[in-house]
Amino acid sequence: MRILYFSLGYCTHDHRFLKSISDGGHEVFFVQLEGNQRQVESRPVPVNVIQVIWKGGREPFRWSNLARLTLDFRRLTREIKPDLIHAGPIQTCAFIAVLSGFCPVLTMSWGFDLMDDVHRNKWWEYVTRYTLKRSTFFTSDAKVTRDSAVAYGMDSKKTIIFPWGVDLEHFKPKTFDLQSTTFTLFCNRSWETRYGVDVLARAFVKAAQQNEHVDLILLNGGSQSGHLRQILQNGGVLDRVTFGGQISQTDLPRWYHMADVYISPSHVDGSSVSLMEALACGLPCLVSDIPANKEWVVENENGWLFRDGDADHLAEKILAAISQREKLSQIGRASRWSAEMRADWKKNAEVLMNTYRNLMERN
Repeated sequence: MRILYFSLGYCTHDHRFLKSISDGGHEVFFVQLEGNQRQVESRPVPVNVIQVIWKGGREPFRWSNLARLTLDFRRLTREIKPDLIHAGPIQTCAFIAVLSGFCPVLTMSWGFDLMDDVHRNKWWEYVTRYTLKRSTFFTSDAKVTRDSAVAYGMDSKKTIIFPWGVDLEHFKPKTFDLQSTTFTLFCNRSWETRYGVDVLARAFVKAAQQNEHVDLILLNGGSQSGHLRQILQNGGVLDRVTFGGQISQTDLPRWYHMADVYISPSHVDGSSVSLMEALACGLPCLVSDIPANKEWVVENENGWLFRDGDADHLAEKILAAISQREKLSQIGRASRWSAEMRADWKKNAEVLMNTYRNLMERN
């Protein structure tokens, strides 16, 4: 098949999809809506994937450019003649794909588009409904996003859920050092408002003031950098935080293995890939109690839940996890089992390939 894959930028998730589609024997054309403002994927675009040059892909998306981009995207479909367009997020890439008049369009939710962006204003809500009602098929990585899509007009019979998953050979279980006096927390969510890393920073201040042996690793970066450092500085714990920056996928498992507990304080999410990576590495996971996280983490089984946005409750849970150190290996084994059962990318990617085949048979 000829697949036109249309995404905002080029991140780790895009690399995973593009490689799987290409490895599946399909001819892949990669169209990028925005230029990457920050490099988040060090690996080049997979071989055999054709990168398409068009009027987009150079700067952040602006609504004022919608007509120009839609017309040029329509030109692309005429020239490339794809069998299928795979597009997302909903309100940008999938919207343009639908406006182009091409069919079939597989719309893919990125989680934040249905958990956050749709609530921006009436226009974003309208665009969401317009796109979903005109999409040929829909896929997402969590029940909560699928249910939201149906609520906004997607035909429930034309949807499929599969977690994006991780490479279980690359992300392997860690060994816990029960002799170490240090207890290390780990978070690699982007430093943006929707991911709640400021909540973690405030919670860490409270926990660190009560336990001198806890420290924190923060990877990634983002617009809240100054704010986060200020919280940690004011709390007197900045020297107990390791800022690892942007880490390549090749080196990422080593960072998970440095930790005793993985924390995701995100306010919105689908099935978080970083959470699945942590589970695959056999880490107990302490996450906000948003619906998507509750699909993965079971209290006192493979981790714990804290009230979304509640730094005090998160601090309590951190201190409780430290007190259960002897149970971490057992909880970690349950984490790995969760990943093996549901987060194996090799198996989950085949669901996407089957979806492609079914769409072509229907059309």
